[in-house]
Amino acid sequence: MSTLTFTHIGGPTALLEVDGWRILTDPTFDAPGRTYKFGWGTSSRKTTGPALSVEEVGEVDAVLLSHDHHADNLDDAGRAMLAGVPAVLTTVPGARRLGAPAQGLHPWETTTLTHPDRPTLTVTATPGRHGPVGARAIIGAVTGFGLTWEGQQHGAVWVTGDTVLTSEVRRVPERLQVGTVVLHLGGVRFPTTGPLRYTMTVVDGRELCRELRPRTVLPVHHEGWSHFLDSAAALQRPELAPDGGSTVWAERGKPQAVEV
Repeated sequence: MSTLTFTHIGGPTALLEVDGWRILTDPTFDAPGRTYKFGWGTSSRKTTGPALSVEEVGEVDAVLLSHDHHADNLDDAGRAMLAGVPAVLTTVPGARRLGAPAQGLHPWETTTLTHPDRPTLTVTATPGRHGPVGARAIIGAVTGFGLTWEGQQHGAVWVTGDTVLTSEVRRVPERLQVGTVVLHLGGVRFPTTGPLRYTMTVVDGRELCRELRPRTVLPVHHEGWSHFLDSAAALQRPELAPDGGSTVWAERGKPQAVEV
């Protein structure tokens, strides 16, 4: 049985450590206080800094990058660290923008991470849509990631990435048996676009988990930025995993051990 050590650093940024592998999601390490523009009249202020610095995180083997074009998923300090990372997995257009060592994956495309002293990790890109119908043409592509390796007992580790709850996202468990889900929430909304949402709310997350039936839910991307409008619901730390599963609202910077 493998044990995953999960450390929530802040926003969507988390360190996943398993069987010698150190995988970082969506690097955001800028100091708080700055307002970032996201295009089309939208912006957000970073309200909380990371629990760990780039130096405190140390070397990582790979970065799983939901998308590169919004600063709440890749800010300046996060972008700077990519040059020292052996593997960066992201969307196809994102890889073109970033250049080497970034590798772009289409939805349901797979790649592997290998090391002579560790189990091979298979990484599967999962679908997502960062907003309402038609959003891809305006907002751009996003992706999630499923991680599988020999020795897992409870199914894949799925990092949803920034997405709303779409029919494609609901169908992920048809192709990927998920035991642990790193669930991007926040219910992102902007004044200029009214009621439109760009990530899942707590209610959406609970609905998705009813279909996934994961053993463990690890919510992220629900604090630290002004556009996370579902933060109040997240602060109540609701249970999202059904049928005896557990929801771990991890304290930022504090490692959590999860059986996978």
